[in-house]
Amino acid sequence: MTLNKYLDIAPEVQKALDEGRPVVALESTIISHGMPYPQNVETALNVEKIIRENGAVPATIAVIGGRLKAGLSESEIDYLGKTGAAVTKASRRDLPILVAEGRDGATTVTTTMIIAHMAGIQVFATGGIGGVHRGAQQTFDISADLEELAHTPVMVVCAGAKSILDLGLTLEYLETHGVPVIGYGTEELPAFYTRKSGFKVDYRIDTPAELAKAFYVKQDMGLGGGMLVTN
Repeated sequence: MTLNKYLDIAPEVQKALDEGRPVVALESTIISHGMPYPQNVETALNVEKIIRENGAVPATIAVIGGRLKAGLSESEIDYLGKTGAAVTKASRRDLPILVAEGRDGATTVTTTMIIAHMAGIQVFATGGIGGVHRGAQQTFDISADLEELAHTPVMVVCAGAKSILDLGLTLEYLETHGVPVIGYGTEELPAFYTRKSGFKVDYRIDTPAELAKAFYVKQDMGLGGGMLVTN
């Protein structure tokens, strides 16, 4: 991780990183595109509160005024919530344009991983990730989230892939790209809002310490890329 001139790290987040305390990244698309105002802001602030109550520091991530932000203030979260879908839903391809033009962007799983890694944050919690869409063998409609998991060394803790996707092909794609899919306390891949999908994860792991060790070893071996933890 090198200091990035386009990145602003919130003081609370930087202090926690400097002191070796746990930091959890959060995405911002859920704020701008996921639900209406003011429920979107209330939800975002409540998630941050839960993270703090469990001994970690939250770092909600976004692009505001062309600056990559690792950690938002309450007023910045409120701004994203009020602006809503007028904020660009930012994937990897969008970041250079948004930064160059000084624009706002709500980060998806992909861009949250990118900015978290720039900031030195290794764990990211979210809802459902994107994946391989049904009929992708004709359309090539595959979420950039999967490609980012293949390359960016962040542990993504999620509720599995969205149930509208082709979950079998999503798992195959991740396997091809060397991304371990772990079930936290489960052997079955959850499908966002349901525990049941009919698909098995690669490994079941039952404790946070075991998850941390597996992720550490993956990076220490020089294998790179992320790890998907489904809960």
